[in-house]
Amino acid sequence: MDLFSNFDNIEATAERIAELSKLIDQYNYEYYMNDRSLVSDQEFDSLLRELQDLERSNPELASPNSPTRRVGGEINKSFKQVTHRFPMLSLGNTYSIEEIVDFEARTRKLLGDTQFSYTCELKYDGVAIGLTYKHGQLVQAVTRGNGAVGDDITANARTIQTIPLKLRGSYPDDFEARGEVVYPFNEFETFNKQREADGEEPFANPRNAASGSLKLQDSAECAKRKLQFCMYFMMLPSNWKTIGDSNELNLDTHFDRLEAARQMGFKVQPYIKECRDINEIREFIDYWDTERWNLPFAIDGIVIKVNQVALWDTLGLTSKSPRWAIAYKFKAQQVSTPLESISFQVGRTGIITPVANMKPVWLGGTTVRRATLVNADNIQKLDIHDDDWLLVEKGGEIIPKIVGVDLSKRKVGSMPVTYITNCPECGARLVRAEGEAGHYCPNQDGCPPQIIGRLEHFVSRKAMNIESLGTERLEMLYSKGLVRDIADLYSLDKEQLIGLESTDELGQRRASIQEKGAENILMAIEKSKSVPFERVLFALGIRYVGEVGAKKLARYFKNIDSLVSASVEELASVEDVGEKTAQFIFDFFHEPRHLELIDRLRKAGLQLIALETQQSNILDGKIFVVSGVFSNFSREEIKTHIEQHGGKVSGSISGKTNYVVAGEKMGPEKLKKAEKLGVAIISEEQYLSMVNG
Repeated sequence: MDLFSNFDNIEATAERIAELSKLIDQYNYEYYMNDRSLVSDQEFDSLLRELQDLERSNPELASPNSPTRRVGGEINKSFKQVTHRFPMLSLGNTYSIEEIVDFEARTRKLLGDTQFSYTCELKYDGVAIGLTYKHGQLVQAVTRGNGAVGDDITANARTIQTIPLKLRGSYPDDFEARGEVVYPFNEFETFNKQREADGEEPFANPRNAASGSLKLQDSAECAKRKLQFCMYFMMLPSNWKTIGDSNELNLDTHFDRLEAARQMGFKVQPYIKECRDINEIREFIDYWDTERWNLPFAIDGIVIKVNQVALWDTLGLTSKSPRWAIAYKFKAQQVSTPLESISFQVGRTGIITPVANMKPVWLGGTTVRRATLVNADNIQKLDIHDDDWLLVEKGGEIIPKIVGVDLSKRKVGSMPVTYITNCPECGARLVRAEGEAGHYCPNQDGCPPQIIGRLEHFVSRKAMNIESLGTERLEMLYSKGLVRDIADLYSLDKEQLIGLESTDELGQRRASIQEKGAENILMAIEKSKSVPFERVLFALGIRYVGEVGAKKLARYFKNIDSLVSASVEELASVEDVGEKTAQFIFDFFHEPRHLELIDRLRKAGLQLIALETQQSNILDGKIFVVSGVFSNFSREEIKTHIEQHGGKVSGSISGKTNYVVAGEKMGPEKLKKAEKLGVAIISEEQYLSMVNG
């Protein structure tokens, strides 16, 4: 009886999982494809949590294309190389409209009296990938790579909401969808602002950010980036057949294929146009050369293709590109505008960034007033003189770039720009270390922008995560003399905070701290005392010590005292810590003011000792995969337990795997793969016996 009862429960759970998956897929489709919200965010989150809980309790019922994969979570230590089934050829590029005229004339000559048309579509400025679908399910995503071989990024691709995990309607049983992963401007700008708030370098343009996001090892991080996939091509094997809701699928032209893809659930640009001749092609190019700046994503040209698929074989290929398609690339927009002044900004680490202040000029859809000059070497390389007219470009870049000087407008007798020798904020003599491009202010404890920048870094999410203290409040605390360094934060009290105000340039009140705000600040500061040592070390803002470096230093030295007493040679021996970084760390901890700061943080109760996680090395060198439900551990707990005893945990089974620790309801695919590769499968009890010797 119990056996049948258990079967009924599993069947009911499977039905509920299928029902939730269908609902969530529909809501996602309407939201991301049609800009319609069918349910509230709260209701959507509730359904997603229910599905996650059911799959966590019943891993054997979870689909690799479940909507829960949209939030990511898979860790990929290295990206497997995959040979493309169909080579990803690049298109021939041209910046010349005359070459487009030649392409069109050459195509007509080759095809003779055959009736045909062209498609003109926008050329996305993103990252090309190929998606393989079998029986309506996404099975693999691969980057372009060198055109013959790319990287398997399937886990990250599943987190992109505009990549359908399961197709709708009718579709080929086996095909590859090609397209571009792009970073919409609004999401990219939000992401860059967060990076700057966290003390990280912003990305120069959406393309670079998209490329970096697809190669993240943690797919949950990729999910946060809010990338989009736009399909532009369908590759079909010769023996394909239609499956799905009906057998009607017209794929004779490129235009038809993209329209069919739209019905399958892909995001396809609405701007594609069928053109009959060179005049219509030129009209399309001319229109988008201006209108491109009003798009929510970056494009860098127009792609022209012969529309009739059957003619592609007739036209053939060159060694590098097809003869039936060509890309026209827009020239980067460039303007000339007078230089009014150069200001010098001081960053958190003291680095000086020269900024050109120019007469406002319209460029690429925005008014440009300022642009970075990078450093002294760049100013010298561009040979900028006082009162010069600067040449400013904006192609795929969000940030305008100064590329030269309009020498025809240079005034007779003008002098080259002189780089400053002293800090514009505190007056300290600037320093330029050997081998470095930038100057920096060494007065890190007395230079206001450095102090405020260091405070911003200290409270940032990846450091101490003191959420209630933003830039405005930190500036308020600094200007009132309440906070001069990071340790002062832990001496604040409620009476000091209530009633603090900030004003704008006209002296008008901009913001003030009320009682509830003061309580929230103090609560967040108190909570930060439990932040682990590795993040406290990162929060100190030592030059060249990033998140990863701080983690490795914390695990190597175990506590702040060992780190303070380490020699340069000992510091440099830590993995990924070079001699230059080691010297900066050594100098930081041999400054009396910093030692006093550490002592004050210790007295405030911050974590300056690493939690001892390594209990033994009995599993040293062994690689484990965990699958199923366990009696003594949750899945995450047993993974942590393996690492505490020197073992490594992998998310997938390979020839390098030593053991699969199998609980109840182990995934059937993992079981099958382990047996095929001859990997030892052990129970929870056998694992514990192994650890206990």
